[in-house]
Amino acid sequence: MDKTVLITRPEYDAPTLYLSKWSEKIIDEAKAKGIKVIDLHRDKANKKRVVGTLEKTNTKLVIFNGHGSDIAVYGQDNEAILETSDAKAVKDKIIYARACRAAGVLGNNSIASGAISFLGYTEDFIFFRNRNDESQPLKDKTAEQFLEPSNYIAISLLKGHTTGEANNRSKNLFRKNIEKLIVAGPISSDYQTIRGILWDMRNQVCLGNQNALL
Repeated sequence: MDKTVLITRPEYDAPTLYLSKWSEKIIDEAKAKGIKVIDLHRDKANKKRVVGTLEKTNTKLVIFNGHGSDIAVYGQDNEAILETSDAKAVKDKIIYARACRAAGVLGNNSIASGAISFLGYTEDFIFFRNRNDESQPLKDKTAEQFLEPSNYIAISLLKGHTTGEANNRSKNLFRKNIEKLIVAGPISSDYQTIRGILWDMRNQVCLGNQNALL
């Protein structure tokens, strides 16, 4: 059976623009592995399209980018695209939600509703930006400290690692970025980002099956 990944990329404010652009690296990795990508970009990141696609296809890995809450993840223009009531849509899926607090009630409810694994953040997912690079997010070295490690959850899964391994590999990248900044010291322009990187690392979790594979 061919592998399929669904990824949402709303793009309507600075945070979602960054997540959307950095997700292009995930899409490139999937295509390089011969994995089909359903890319729900901008207006396609709506509830009807997301839930309908999940219920009607054999998509196993679902990657959400955008704003979030304890009970939902959001798509274009802050429309809720996955909520606790959408149990049928998450059954037999591996879900990675790069969205604030989505690994709270929503994550646990998803596992109870039959999701295989749910990776995400129990608190707000934060990242700092360099204002001079906001028009070209992929060149923003400040944001890279956060978005490269968070990307690595999805990239690790695409490379054949388990969900638990993907979580740990991502956390190791966060840790390495912290260590580099500590060595560089206060002279580094990104020294103050350490607390934010540590925050994301500590609040990143893998719920459900730790040994699941794409």
